[in-house]
Amino acid sequence: MDKPIETFWDIHLRDLKIKLEKNGFDTYLVESAEDAKTVVLEEILPASKARTVSWGGSETFVATGLYEILRDSEEFESLDAWDDSLSNDERYELRRQALLVDCYFSGTNAVTEEGHLVNLDMIGNRTGALVFGPRNVVVFISRNKVVPDLSRAMDRIKEFAAPTNAMRLDMKTPCVKTGYCMDCNSPQRICNVWTVTEKSFPKGRIKVVLINEDLGL
Repeated sequence: MDKPIETFWDIHLRDLKIKLEKNGFDTYLVESAEDAKTVVLEEILPASKARTVSWGGSETFVATGLYEILRDSEEFESLDAWDDSLSNDERYELRRQALLVDCYFSGTNAVTEEGHLVNLDMIGNRTGALVFGPRNVVVFISRNKVVPDLSRAMDRIKEFAAPTNAMRLDMKTPCVKTGYCMDCNSPQRICNVWTVTEKSFPKGRIKVVLINEDLGL
Protein backbone atom coordinates (compact mmCIF):
# COMPACT_ATOMS: atom_id res chain seq x y z
CA MET A 1 0.00 0.00 0.00
CA ASP A 2 1.25 3.46 -0.90
CA LYS A 3 1.24 6.09 1.85
CA PRO A 4 0.01 3.90 4.74
CA ILE A 5 0.32 6.74 7.26
CA GLU A 6 -1.87 9.02 5.15
CA THR A 7 -4.36 6.17 4.67
CA PHE A 8 -4.46 5.45 8.41
CA TRP A 9 -5.16 9.10 9.14
CA ASP A 10 -7.68 9.40 6.34
CA ILE A 11 -9.77 6.69 8.04
CA HIS A 12 -9.50 8.32 11.46
CA LEU A 13 -10.11 11.84 10.17
CA ARG A 14 -13.21 10.72 8.28
CA ASP A 15 -14.57 9.31 11.54
CA LEU A 16 -13.66 12.53 13.33
CA LYS A 17 -15.40 14.59 10.63
CA ILE A 18 -18.64 12.72 11.34
CA LYS A 19 -18.31 13.41 15.08
CA LEU A 20 -17.56 17.10 14.52
CA GLU A 21 -20.53 17.50 12.21
CA LYS A 22 -22.80 15.87 14.80
CA ASN A 23 -21.52 18.50 17.23
CA GLY A 24 -22.59 21.33 14.92
CA PHE A 25 -19.22 22.18 13.35
CA ASP A 26 -19.16 22.69 9.58
CA THR A 27 -16.27 20.38 8.73
CA TYR A 28 -13.96 20.07 5.71
CA LEU A 29 -11.42 17.27 5.25
CA VAL A 30 -8.38 18.08 3.11
CA GLU A 31 -5.04 16.44 2.37
CA SER A 32 -2.66 19.36 2.79
CA ALA A 33 -2.16 22.92 4.00
CA GLU A 34 -2.39 24.03 0.37
CA ASP A 35 -5.79 22.36 0.07
CA ALA A 36 -6.89 24.06 3.29
CA LYS A 37 -6.04 27.43 1.75
CA THR A 38 -8.09 26.58 -1.34
CA VAL A 39 -11.14 25.57 0.72
CA VAL A 40 -11.02 28.83 2.66
CA LEU A 41 -10.58 31.08 -0.37
CA GLU A 42 -13.02 29.30 -2.67
CA GLU A 43 -15.71 28.09 -0.27
CA ILE A 44 -15.63 29.34 3.31
CA LEU A 45 -14.89 33.04 2.82
CA PRO A 46 -17.27 33.55 -0.14
CA ALA A 47 -20.08 31.83 1.77
CA SER A 48 -19.43 33.93 4.88
CA LYS A 49 -19.54 37.22 2.94
CA ALA A 50 -16.83 38.39 5.34
CA ARG A 51 -15.35 41.84 5.03
CA THR A 52 -13.32 41.97 8.23
CA VAL A 53 -10.88 39.21 9.26
CA SER A 54 -8.38 38.48 11.99
CA TRP A 55 -6.52 35.53 13.48
CA GLY A 56 -4.86 34.06 16.53
CA GLY A 57 -1.24 32.96 16.80
CA SER A 58 -1.56 29.67 14.93
CA GLU A 59 1.42 28.03 13.22
CA THR A 60 -1.00 25.83 11.26
CA PHE A 61 -2.81 28.92 9.95
CA VAL A 62 0.53 30.39 8.86
CA ALA A 63 1.47 27.10 7.14
CA THR A 64 -1.54 27.42 4.83
CA GLY A 65 -0.21 30.68 3.40
CA LEU A 66 -3.41 32.49 4.33
CA TYR A 67 -1.68 34.85 6.75
CA GLU A 68 0.17 36.68 3.97
CA ILE A 69 -2.79 36.54 1.58
CA LEU A 70 -5.29 38.03 4.03
CA ARG A 71 -2.84 40.49 5.54
CA ASP A 72 -2.04 41.94 2.10
CA SER A 73 -5.51 41.62 0.58
CA GLU A 74 -7.44 44.67 -0.59
CA GLU A 75 -10.68 42.70 -0.47
CA PHE A 76 -10.70 42.38 3.32
CA GLU A 77 -10.04 44.68 6.24
CA SER A 78 -7.44 42.70 8.20
CA LEU A 79 -6.68 43.22 11.87
CA ASP A 80 -3.15 41.91 12.31
CA ALA A 81 -2.35 41.78 16.02
CA TRP A 82 0.93 39.98 15.22
CA ASP A 83 2.47 42.93 13.37
CA ASP A 84 5.91 43.37 14.99
CA SER A 85 5.95 47.06 14.08
CA LEU A 86 3.13 47.73 16.56
CA SER A 87 3.55 48.42 20.26
CA ASN A 88 2.28 45.93 22.83
CA ASP A 89 -0.62 48.26 23.64
CA GLU A 90 -1.57 48.55 19.96
CA ARG A 91 -1.50 44.79 19.50
CA TYR A 92 -3.58 44.28 22.63
CA GLU A 93 -6.19 46.70 21.32
CA LEU A 94 -6.31 44.90 17.96
CA ARG A 95 -6.92 41.63 19.78
CA ARG A 96 -9.91 43.24 21.46
CA GLN A 97 -11.25 44.58 18.17
CA ALA A 98 -10.73 41.18 16.54
CA LEU A 99 -13.52 39.75 18.67
CA LEU A 100 -16.00 41.56 16.43
CA VAL A 101 -14.71 40.59 12.97
CA ASP A 102 -16.74 38.71 10.39
CA CYS A 103 -14.29 35.81 10.24
CA TYR A 104 -11.62 34.78 12.74
CA PHE A 105 -8.94 32.15 12.01
CA SER A 106 -7.36 29.92 14.63
CA GLY A 107 -5.75 26.59 15.33
CA THR A 108 -6.54 24.35 18.26
CA ASN A 109 -4.24 22.80 20.84
CA ALA A 110 -6.06 19.47 20.68
CA VAL A 111 -9.22 17.79 19.43
CA THR A 112 -10.70 14.66 20.98
CA GLU A 113 -12.00 11.71 19.01
CA GLU A 114 -15.49 12.74 20.15
CA GLY A 115 -15.08 16.04 18.30
CA HIS A 116 -14.39 18.42 21.20
CA LEU A 117 -11.89 21.28 20.80
CA VAL A 118 -9.54 21.82 23.76
CA ASN A 119 -7.46 24.97 24.15
CA LEU A 120 -5.25 26.76 26.66
CA ASP A 121 -4.51 30.47 26.24
CA MET A 122 -2.36 33.18 27.76
CA ILE A 123 -4.61 36.24 27.57
CA GLY A 124 -7.77 34.59 26.21
CA ASN A 125 -8.10 36.33 22.86
CA ARG A 126 -8.09 33.05 20.91
CA THR A 127 -10.31 31.16 23.34
CA GLY A 128 -12.53 34.23 23.62
CA ALA A 129 -13.06 34.29 19.85
CA LEU A 130 -13.99 30.62 19.87
CA VAL A 131 -16.59 31.19 22.58
CA PHE A 132 -18.30 34.36 21.34
CA GLY A 133 -17.85 37.43 19.17
CA PRO A 134 -16.75 36.82 15.56
CA ARG A 135 -19.61 35.89 13.26
CA ASN A 136 -17.57 33.01 11.85
CA VAL A 137 -14.57 31.12 13.23
CA VAL A 138 -12.36 28.87 11.11
CA VAL A 139 -10.27 26.35 13.05
CA PHE A 140 -7.44 24.51 11.30
CA ILE A 141 -6.75 21.09 12.81
CA SER A 142 -3.82 18.99 11.62
CA ARG A 143 -3.77 15.28 12.37
CA ASN A 144 -1.11 15.56 15.10
CA LYS A 145 -3.66 17.40 17.29
CA VAL A 146 -6.03 14.40 17.52
CA VAL A 147 -6.20 12.66 20.92
CA PRO A 148 -8.54 10.04 22.39
CA ASP A 149 -10.24 12.08 25.13
CA LEU A 150 -10.23 15.20 27.31
CA SER A 151 -7.63 13.87 29.73
CA ARG A 152 -5.18 13.11 26.94
CA ALA A 153 -5.94 16.50 25.37
CA MET A 154 -4.97 18.31 28.55
CA ASP A 155 -1.87 16.13 28.90
CA ARG A 156 -0.83 16.92 25.33
CA ILE A 157 -1.21 20.62 25.91
CA LYS A 158 0.59 20.76 29.26
CA GLU A 159 3.33 18.27 28.35
CA PHE A 160 4.06 19.35 24.78
CA ALA A 161 2.12 22.23 23.23
CA ALA A 162 2.55 24.72 26.06
CA PRO A 163 6.31 24.22 26.63
CA THR A 164 7.10 24.27 22.91
CA ASN A 165 4.97 27.36 22.33
CA ALA A 166 6.71 29.09 25.25
CA MET A 167 10.02 28.22 23.59
CA ARG A 168 8.79 29.46 20.21
CA LEU A 169 7.75 32.77 21.73
CA ASP A 170 10.98 33.14 23.79
CA MET A 171 9.02 33.41 27.00
CA LYS A 172 10.80 33.67 30.35
CA THR A 173 9.14 30.65 31.94
CA PRO A 174 10.63 27.59 33.68
CA CYS A 175 9.37 25.18 31.00
CA VAL A 176 11.58 26.89 28.40
CA LYS A 177 14.61 25.61 30.33
CA THR A 178 13.28 22.32 31.68
CA GLY A 179 11.03 21.19 28.80
CA TYR A 180 8.35 20.34 31.36
CA CYS A 181 5.36 22.25 32.71
CA MET A 182 6.29 23.52 36.18
CA ASP A 183 2.85 25.05 36.94
CA CYS A 184 4.73 28.31 37.32
CA ASN A 185 3.80 31.77 38.55
CA SER A 186 5.86 33.54 35.91
CA PRO A 187 4.51 36.90 34.64
CA GLN A 188 4.94 35.42 31.14
CA ARG A 189 3.04 32.19 31.89
CA ILE A 190 1.03 31.25 28.80
CA CYS A 191 -1.23 28.71 30.57
CA ASN A 192 -4.08 30.77 31.99
CA VAL A 193 -7.41 30.17 30.23
CA TRP A 194 -8.86 26.73 29.42
CA THR A 195 -11.78 26.16 27.06
CA VAL A 196 -13.50 22.98 25.95
CA THR A 197 -15.77 23.54 22.95
CA GLU A 198 -18.10 20.53 22.80
CA LYS A 199 -20.46 21.97 20.20
CA SER A 200 -20.70 24.92 17.85
CA PHE A 201 -23.42 27.39 18.75
CA PRO A 202 -25.04 28.55 16.63
CA LYS A 203 -24.69 25.44 14.48
CA GLY A 204 -22.11 26.05 11.77
CA ARG A 205 -20.64 29.22 13.30
CA ILE A 206 -17.38 27.35 13.84
CA LYS A 207 -15.95 25.77 10.72
CA VAL A 208 -13.27 23.10 11.12
CA VAL A 209 -10.71 22.29 8.44
CA LEU A 210 -9.16 18.88 9.12
CA ILE A 211 -5.75 18.52 7.46
CA ASN A 212 -4.14 15.12 6.77
CA GLU A 213 -0.67 16.44 7.61
CA ASP A 214 1.39 17.08 10.74
CA LEU A 215 1.50 20.85 11.21
CA GLY A 216 2.13 23.31 14.01
CA LEU A 217 2.52 22.48 17.68
